[in-house]
Amino acid sequence: MPQFSDDLFLGAAQGYQGIGNYANSATFTGSIATTTLTVTAMLSGDPITVGMWLGGANVGTAAYITAFGTGTGGTGTYTVSASQTAASATVIGAGNALLGDPAPMDVGVGPLGRVYVWDVIPQALVANNIAASQTPAAAGSLTLTAGTSVRSITRADGTTVLQLDCPRAVKVTTGAGTPTQRNFTISGYDIYGQSMSEVITSSASQSTAVNGKKAFYQISGITVSGGTVVAITVGTTDILGSPVRILDRGYIVHAGYNNTLAEDAGTAVAADTATATTTTGDVRGTFVPSGATDGIKRLVMTIALPAIAVGPNATRTGAFGVTQA
Repeated sequence: MPQFSDDLFLGAAQGYQGIGNYANSATFTGSIATTTLTVTAMLSGDPITVGMWLGGANVGTAAYITAFGTGTGGTGTYTVSASQTAASATVIGAGNALLGDPAPMDVGVGPLGRVYVWDVIPQALVANNIAASQTPAAAGSLTLTAGTSVRSITRADGTTVLQLDCPRAVKVTTGAGTPTQRNFTISGYDIYGQSMSEVITSSASQSTAVNGKKAFYQISGITVSGGTVVAITVGTTDILGSPVRILDRGYIVHAGYNNTLAEDAGTAVAADTATATTTTGDVRGTFVPSGATDGIKRLVMTIALPAIAVGPNATRTGAFGVTQA
């Protein structure tokens, strides 16, 4: 039995943490001709990445990098989203970069766990910002269209995808008429770059949305199992994907929304721990705030992380959930 508080000190122990995104920025010398950015010198900061927003005295139209050209992070050419002419000058690129494997750090008193602060301001949901209204006559692929709060980018592996503002589930909505129920297979990636897919069965009722359960960050394709008879749209929902695994809802220490101190009466769904398939739930868990998202209201959630997520024996499953499918 310890007699003094000093007896409780366990000494420094290695913990592991490598989750979420960190803000990154690059400062470089560049010029823009139509949609081609030419970088002639890297001045400071991180490597240039796809998705970085560009700013500078000569950048007149808001634009972001959609694809690598001859440059892959340093000098060279890149494709940007908005056509313009910008003379050579200092340009600042800002975006997010994925962390790698969990990294060691001293936690002081051993693997007692830590907390993760999930801070996000989601844009308003839109019913047709992934696939605009179309009426498939037979099985095949839908035409993807980047709508409000969605942008088209080319990943480093060459895949063109639609990137959402944050990880969130998608929905399939039927139009007016008498719909035929069909299976829609959504393919894409999560925020950590893991490929994932989900099958959403559309409603047999007109003007009805069916929400998915998995939080996508990028959409690479949507296929339908047959003709739908009525028009179909695909868009975003207010079902937001957690950046870390919520094994049990009891691990949610606090959820604040819209600048309110009181606990938000939202809906939390714990991580699905079964082997992932196209019909299982999200591998890290989701949360639906009590009020509609609008690009202004902020969600701040404190999530308790057990030792399996951050301790010396932390695993990817403990921190990120089972492998996507």
